[in-house]
Amino acid sequence: MQFNTVSMVGLGYIGLPTAAVFASRKIKVIGVDVNQKAVDTINRGEIHIVEPDLDMVVHAAVKEGYLRATTVPEPADAFLIAVPTPFRGDDHDPDLSYIESAAKAIAPALKKGNLVILESTSPVGATEQMAGWLAEARPDLSFPQSHGEESDIRIAHCPERVLPGHVLRELVQNDRIIGGMTPKCSEVACALYKTFVEGECITTNARTAEMCKLTENSFRDVNIAFANELSVICDKLDINVWELIRLANRHPRVNILQPGPGVGGHCIAVDPWFIVSKTPSEARLIRTAREVNDAKPKWVLQKVKSAIRNYLEENSHKTEKDVVVACYGVAFKPDIDDLRESPALSIVAEVIKEHSGLTYVVEPNINQLSLYGENQMLVSYEEAATQAHVHVMLVDHTQFKNVCSPGGSVVDCRGVWK
Repeated sequence: MQFNTVSMVGLGYIGLPTAAVFASRKIKVIGVDVNQKAVDTINRGEIHIVEPDLDMVVHAAVKEGYLRATTVPEPADAFLIAVPTPFRGDDHDPDLSYIESAAKAIAPALKKGNLVILESTSPVGATEQMAGWLAEARPDLSFPQSHGEESDIRIAHCPERVLPGHVLRELVQNDRIIGGMTPKCSEVACALYKTFVEGECITTNARTAEMCKLTENSFRDVNIAFANELSVICDKLDINVWELIRLANRHPRVNILQPGPGVGGHCIAVDPWFIVSKTPSEARLIRTAREVNDAKPKWVLQKVKSAIRNYLEENSHKTEKDVVVACYGVAFKPDIDDLRESPALSIVAEVIKEHSGLTYVVEPNINQLSLYGENQMLVSYEEAATQAHVHVMLVDHTQFKNVCSPGGSVVDCRGVWK
């Protein structure tokens, strides 16, 4: 099948880089997003997210006429959907409303022979659900769930598996798992991705592809939970967890990850719950790992409160209002501006809410931050390090490494300050 035009629905941290990579291969890309500001920014040849080198690729693609953004889907040969899949309420139930909206939005533009790929990380069965919404909206077309290999529309699931900060490189170099609703769907989707993927394109069915992405991130979540639980144990036993892990990892078959303030991002902090939601009685270890990681920010907050108390005990002439707390990093991981599900952000918000004194926030990847109340300031590392009394290292951005530990009380969640 010849893919002359690709529609990318959702122009966020995955959708925009994917659109840009297709466009860099001289394929016409129509980007679709409900955010008018993002659409306008892209059409100026600029970007609204932080990702190394993406600005240059987008600028060139727009200038050469291969990338254009709009708020309304238009006809194309292939439609890729990369929209959020958050939780509904506080019970970690998957919210597929964004996928449903995207499916209903592209339905009028579909024509016989089109390919529709769900890239959004989703619970098992979401691709089939999307196909159902499309079939309801377009009864004049046939779909794989009813017509199998003879369907007018091909449907597949192909989750991204890239690292923020390295997205452009990993989109091209990483293997892709492609799960079609039929073998023909997998074959056609594979042909599309091979226009830019240098890694191997491995085909399976849609449900296995959905579960594969959830499994990858659940595996990482369980390993992070081990490190985070170890850090809590070591704190209670007065052991340096960073030294302990460094020594344990000298074993040829041990590779313990580094602990942190929790787990963030739209993948690792979310995907395991998709497995739990489908199999609540069976996913016991996966649920426990999630609970361990979700509890870590509360533990960090208690350490911050303890540090404030210790500082006041050593400086009895001061009150809590005199104490300046500096929090370093609010993104969910180093060297990006992505705040989705960030444990650091939730910790900072609670510090600002509960601490009566001033809170400095140091985040080199964002220009503004609006959290609880007014007792907060976005400042430089140098200002925070020299003027604050309590220092809380939450995200080990490159700018924070290889610097001297600041004076005062320190809560180091990333092992940055030796």
